[in-house]
Amino acid sequence: MEKPAAVLFDRDGTLIYDVPYNNQADRVKPLPGSREALDRVRRAGVPVGIVTNQSGVARGLIAAAELAEVNARVEELLGPFDVWAVCTHGDADGCGCRKPAPGLVLHAARTLGVDPGGCVVIGDIGRDVEAARAAGARGILVPTEVTLPEEVAAAAEVAPDLAAAVSLVLGDVPGTAVPAVAAVSGEVPS
Repeated sequence: MEKPAAVLFDRDGTLIYDVPYNNQADRVKPLPGSREALDRVRRAGVPVGIVTNQSGVARGLIAAAELAEVNARVEELLGPFDVWAVCTHGDADGCGCRKPAPGLVLHAARTLGVDPGGCVVIGDIGRDVEAARAAGARGILVPTEVTLPEEVAAAAEVAPDLAAAVSLVLGDVPGTAVPAVAAVSGEVPS
């Protein structure tokens, strides 16, 4: 199996606990296994990136400097990313970058100098895999308690957790993982 051109991860609910409109770097907590999964992709020589909607900026709930501090903390805890693609618009703005639109995936691929069709997007909700599909990339859904059943049903590939998703990406397991909903709490551990 050929390695992907890049693996692009959703941030909240996929790599770190989802703290709605988080504007405090000290509230960033990696989900179990996220550093290990990222490091497996890095060791395989595949670029990694973040594609994330952050509408809290448009809503005035997160300042640009606070978002930068939160993202810096993500890198401090999870290691460096080759690209960050962040949409700070709200739903009503109609931009082409906000997932499920393909803009973030296309921007990340362009920044990395790779074909979007060679990229894989891993996320926890339907918007993530829809953005991948719209960009011509491969999408893998890793469901959590917030993932809707119809999002799971619509996803071409579903993995029970991040480690299994990375195994699919790197060709460690044949075929598609069995759909399963991971029990990931939206609460941040203390």
